[in-house]
Amino acid sequence: MKTLLNVIWLLFGGIWLALGYFLAGIVCCLLIVTIPWGIASFRIAGYALWPFGRMVVDKPGGVGIAATLGNVVWLLVAGIWIAIGHVMTAIAMAITIIGIPLAIANLKLIPVSLMPLGKQIVPTSQPFVTGYR
Repeated sequence: MKTLLNVIWLLFGGIWLALGYFLAGIVCCLLIVTIPWGIASFRIAGYALWPFGRMVVDKPGGVGIAATLGNVVWLLVAGIWIAIGHVMTAIAMAITIIGIPLAIANLKLIPVSLMPLGKQIVPTSQPFVTGYR
């Protein structure tokens, strides 16, 4: 079922969403100072490409002060706008019965798009891998 939902997701928006995050990652990496956000954008792009069967967890060891400050900057500069985009897209997807799981997947992207640093994407079958508790 996860594979079927991922294929439907990919066809109805996932590919464009992933390409957007990938492009943002390239831009962030080109600007040198914003490389941590670029790496986070690449991570989110992979998640946006194939979201069903995966989840976001905090990295082992907690989030340091640098990641916290970076998340605040990201939230103010881009995170809030990306989250609003996810909500609007989720509303559009939820109009049809088939689109409801896609809308839920879109809403699952909001927390990582708001605060991407200090996060890791893991399979849902192993949410508590050693060090991820």
